[in-house]
Amino acid sequence: MSEDFLTPMPRVVAHRGDSANWPENTLEAFISGVRMGIDVIETDVHLSKDGHVVIWHDPTLERNTDGSGTLESHTLAELRQYDAGYTFTKDGGRTFPFRGRGIRICTLDEALEACPGQRFNIDLKSREPEIVDRYIEVIRRHDAGKRVCTASFHDSNMRMLRAKAPDLLTSVSTKEVLSLVVRQKTHTLPARFARKIIFQVPEAYYGVRIITDGFIRAMHARDAVVMVWTINGEKDMERLFRMGVDTIMTDDPALLIRCRDRLGIH
Repeated sequence: MSEDFLTPMPRVVAHRGDSANWPENTLEAFISGVRMGIDVIETDVHLSKDGHVVIWHDPTLERNTDGSGTLESHTLAELRQYDAGYTFTKDGGRTFPFRGRGIRICTLDEALEACPGQRFNIDLKSREPEIVDRYIEVIRRHDAGKRVCTASFHDSNMRMLRAKAPDLLTSVSTKEVLSLVVRQKTHTLPARFARKIIFQVPEAYYGVRIITDGFIRAMHARDAVVMVWTINGEKDMERLFRMGVDTIMTDDPALLIRCRDRLGIH
């Protein structure tokens, strides 16, 4: 059965899957993360030219495939032709272990089906408003509402999603984060929040430090959840867990699992 996204509290979020060992945002990276026991897969979605919700981070194809151009200018069938493992390397480009091994761009439908019960944190990357309706359709089709949290840097996406699917869990948008950080630093936060607040934030943003002891205390006092991205160093992982952050997103989930277990965090 699917478990609620926040129950139990997620500690280890695999940023784009097990992207340290597999091409990011592919089924292979997701399945590797699931097998090692992560709590959440973080991923990103765009809308293909023919309306499919496709998993991919960049707006373009060049960084990770042998294709070119924007993802959203291609149909799903066209995207399937590209090698999603083409540029992956762990030795600075001397070798490309997944090139030509059949790793392909996948859809959100396929990811939810391949990882049943697995929690997902999904970032709506497309600016096109159509992505919200298509995304909701996919989530409903897989009865996945309780195991996903939705994020987006586009405030319009978040407003539309909350209006059309108020039961779906969302993180706070960039504008909302900045407003709450200012209110925390000026001691003008309300005594409690009207809804569940989930922060997905870096340690600092444009020179402004977000993650401080005071920020964590203030948000926990209001039952908010503090998730920090993207942390890949073991000392930083340990420091943040000791500060009291709830969740860490990382490109190296195996390392984060070892850190969590060593600290006895559950």
